[in-house]
Amino acid sequence: MPGHTVGRSDVVIVGGGAAGLSLAHCLAESGAVTFILVEPPDGPRRPPERTWCYWERGTGGFDEAVHTSWPLLRIHGTDGDELTVDPAPLSYRMLRSTAFERLVHARVARSPGGRILRATADIVRNTAGGAEARCTTPDGRTLTLGARHVFDSRPRHTLPPARTQLVQHFRGWFVRTDTKRFDPAVAELMDFRVPQPRHGLAFGYTLPLAPDRALVEYTEFSRTPLHTAVYDAALTNYSRDILKLGAFTVESTEQGVIPMTDARFAHRIGPAVFRIGAAGGATRPATGYTFAAIQRQSRAIAAGLHDGHVVVPPPHGGRARAMDAVLLRALDTGRIDGPDFFTGLFRRVPPERLLRFLDGDTSPWEEWGIGLRTPIGPMMRSAIELPFLPRRFHPVPRMGGNKR
Repeated sequence: MPGHTVGRSDVVIVGGGAAGLSLAHCLAESGAVTFILVEPPDGPRRPPERTWCYWERGTGGFDEAVHTSWPLLRIHGTDGDELTVDPAPLSYRMLRSTAFERLVHARVARSPGGRILRATADIVRNTAGGAEARCTTPDGRTLTLGARHVFDSRPRHTLPPARTQLVQHFRGWFVRTDTKRFDPAVAELMDFRVPQPRHGLAFGYTLPLAPDRALVEYTEFSRTPLHTAVYDAALTNYSRDILKLGAFTVESTEQGVIPMTDARFAHRIGPAVFRIGAAGGATRPATGYTFAAIQRQSRAIAAGLHDGHVVVPPPHGGRARAMDAVLLRALDTGRIDGPDFFTGLFRRVPPERLLRFLDGDTSPWEEWGIGLRTPIGPMMRSAIELPFLPRRFHPVPRMGGNKR
């Protein structure tokens, strides 16, 4: 069918994942610009339901969509030693993508300048007067959306060259037990009692949803993802032999992979086209957390557009990226023991400060103090050699979407 051009708007947002939805929410709240959010239609291009976790103080703008939250965090070392911490005033929160989408869609529907379009974005490009996105609708029509600015959150087909690239890959079961097995107040953030791989690290991750329901997950930081059968075997062992859940039913699953890389992500691809979200480097290289950085970036973009200019700050500052590059190198070379490293941080650093550090919200003085509580020799050796290492292209992992 022949295509046609849709009237020009201030902003087009491409992609209905965490980044696209978050920016649409901020623009709807601001009300300063007109915008169209382009989401993939139902079908193979539309991702399955996902889980996004983050920590936040007090109440937030997404409270009505928060599925569950936990005031306490627990870490288990490889030796079985248990540490439960209270990161107050922060709490750990879970959003399910379907609930978040409903919240944002309702907010956009109340915004006079916002609109949602179900279509497949085929081409995004700069033009003489701004930018445009060429899309195909579910009935086969071709639409060209003109705008002053386009913010593209679609996953990259290739990643920028990096000195180090690991992947955080995981599979989770939403389980229901026959008896009450979980403490709804405590999230098991890292349980290193699972068998450790030869290269990298592995941990269990348990988020109670009720006394008899939880998301139970097996996660690895390593170079390549595993086959589904291997994850299921690890989850069976973790659920049966470590958590001792007894009889349970798997109600649904989730699976994904997150690149952990010291690549340099350009977030601008021309005068009027910008990458946002994981495609623009929002994933924290050393932890895989993405959602909180997306919120910071979305708020900054909305504030800039409100003031009449575009501001797309890097999702993570230079200090955070440099520290993460050192840690990734130390993990990849095996110079540090991953489980000992992370459990040591939780034992030696106040939990609220440590979570702010993992989120990139600490001062240089606080970061210096945290650095002194890490294995200084291996970290220094990794830092010294980094400038001499070449950046090269790595394969793009293909197994799923962002967890955090």
